[in-house]
Amino acid sequence: MCGLGLLPKDRLLLELDKMVYMVIEKHTPDLLHLKRSPGIRSWSLFVGIASVGLAAAYYSSDSVLWKLFYITGCIFVALQNMEEWEEVTFDKKNGVIELKTFSLYAVILTLWKKGQEKVLLDLQHLRDISVHEEKVRYLGTGYVLVLRMATGFSHPLTQNATLSGRSDVEALSTLLKRFLELEALQQNLTQEDEDEDCDEDDDDFEQLGMEGDDESSDSSDQHEQPTQ
Repeated sequence: MCGLGLLPKDRLLLELDKMVYMVIEKHTPDLLHLKRSPGIRSWSLFVGIASVGLAAAYYSSDSVLWKLFYITGCIFVALQNMEEWEEVTFDKKNGVIELKTFSLYAVILTLWKKGQEKVLLDLQHLRDISVHEEKVRYLGTGYVLVLRMATGFSHPLTQNATLSGRSDVEALSTLLKRFLELEALQQNLTQEDEDEDCDEDDDDFEQLGMEGDDESSDSSDQHEQPTQ
């Protein structure tokens, strides 16, 4: 009964708190911080692959070095197939979009030198956010949000697509568009394009009118010349 009194915006935030695609860490009028961690499928895959190495080491009659090789190799394969920890921050005050990706596999492989990647985008160049379908091998169709910039460049919001369903991704897209006021921005851009087209049509009309006046003046001058 308490949920009946919620506003549409509050219902949307309540749904996003329970969603699988990304979790809201902080939401203020000027800042929106989203976070994503490896899901149950990723951890299940990690445990399954690591268990294969442990079983091979336990039941094998090889030396200790070979057993360690079995365990270490399976753990590395499991880490390689895990999803990354991802964070996205939309900062309206500073006008930037910050995307962070943290990979445990990269941390171990590079000895802590390159475990985190960061991408900065200009928030003023953002024009649209759309839901994109992506084929996930052996698992079906996944969904991911794509940021479309004014420069023609597109960047996915997350590196990995979600298999939880399209509704979660669309709900996050609605929240981002509302937070960034993209619909109003698109309307303003459309109106500016229409105004520019109207100005160009008026300039072409005036130019044609001036050319017509010049032709009429030339013809009148020819009629006024005296006959010899």
